[in-house]
Amino acid sequence: MFENIIGNEPIKKMLEQAITNNKISHSYMFLGISGIGKRMLAREFAIKVLKVGDTENIPDLLYIEPDGNSIKIEQIREMQKRVQEKPIQASKKVYIIDEADKMTKEAQNCLLKTLEEPPEFVTIILIGTNENAFLTTIKSRCMILHFNRIKDEQLKRYLQENYNMQNITQNMLEMYQGSIGKAIYLKDKENIYQELEKISEQINTKDLIEIMKSAEILYKEKDEIYEMLDYINILLLKKAKEDYRYTNCIQIVENTKKRLKQNANYDMSIDNMLFNICEEIA
Repeated sequence: MFENIIGNEPIKKMLEQAITNNKISHSYMFLGISGIGKRMLAREFAIKVLKVGDTENIPDLLYIEPDGNSIKIEQIREMQKRVQEKPIQASKKVYIIDEADKMTKEAQNCLLKTLEEPPEFVTIILIGTNENAFLTTIKSRCMILHFNRIKDEQLKRYLQENYNMQNITQNMLEMYQGSIGKAIYLKDKENIYQELEKISEQINTKDLIEIMKSAEILYKEKDEIYEMLDYINILLLKKAKEDYRYTNCIQIVENTKKRLKQNANYDMSIDNMLFNICEEIA
């Protein structure tokens, strides 16, 4: 039923059975890291629940997304006005609240009224990454489904078949963290990975000046810095398994990320990071 979505087979099977047996819950909570198919599965599930042929224009499928940095109480109040209205085309209505963990507490308390007494024809799906952001009262009224990261082999095969990515290394798979969304976002950045791997290999073989010259990618691709630092730590972790000195290097990189998030001088932060790493393994 959900063949075009990879991974999380137990969840797909459970939702299939719910549809087959006509035992659809009034409220679900899809939880897991970004990019593993939660939103896609929510939509596919909604289409099956609504039993509609036209999957492009579905008047009984409604989305709520953050307005700016959060989902505000006004958005939930607007939803509550509409939630009592009968379906237009199907026998049911489905509301998908994306990034629902960004609801303000006021919005969650407002939503609680609907979750406590939903119309019989309504199903609400909350999608989020941070379970701790939800009020306990909200979670207690939802069927919670925890999504797992996509298995490396599944992810690799998907990227090869759909994006012709043939040179996927184990380091790259670790960077993707089982997220198709993250893999697709990073798919055109293989050259960055290669440059970072060169830096990693040069750390204990060249002097600081040479390393800083070869680390030009860190200064050039500022928009990618956090992904690059994450990848550097993946490479350092592998080295740390053979040489304990690299363990402290990982912390140096983490400290650099913190400084950058605090708006420290960019070039100086990278300079200090490279200098401290070289000193650590000298």
